[in-house]
Amino acid sequence: MATPPTIYVLNGPNLNLLGTREPEIYGAETLDEIAGALEDRARELGLAIDMRQSNHEGHLIDWLHEAGAEGARAVILNAGAFTHSSIALYDAIRAIPVPVIEVHLSNPQAREPFRRRSYVAAAAKGSISGFGALGYQLALDAAASL
Repeated sequence: MATPPTIYVLNGPNLNLLGTREPEIYGAETLDEIAGALEDRARELGLAIDMRQSNHEGHLIDWLHEAGAEGARAVILNAGAFTHSSIALYDAIRAIPVPVIEVHLSNPQAREPFRRRSYVAAAAKGSISGFGALGYQLALDAAASL
């Protein structure tokens, strides 16, 4: 049986604290619960996911490069606060042939002014924000259609 196409799901700083960190903003679901739901949906779509989290910008950059080198179908990226500060992530997204879909649990446009700029969005295929954990599912469905 052929290996299903892989979608990388990359998560940035502080997302390891989901479920306990400001649940009124980020929801009560943990990253492991989100991963489980994504794995179920990926199987339905004939896809595989490779879900990772790091609090270190360089890891996210290395994983974006890996996704490009491995021929991933797409990358779903929740870069957390790096979204608003990392030109290096912007450059890494631009450097790979894989489409990147930006995801945010909250709606950055409805939050503090410094969160309204996204270097990731400037390089990504598209962005999904403000729908909580459902945003990951929406991004997976979008990735499947690419």
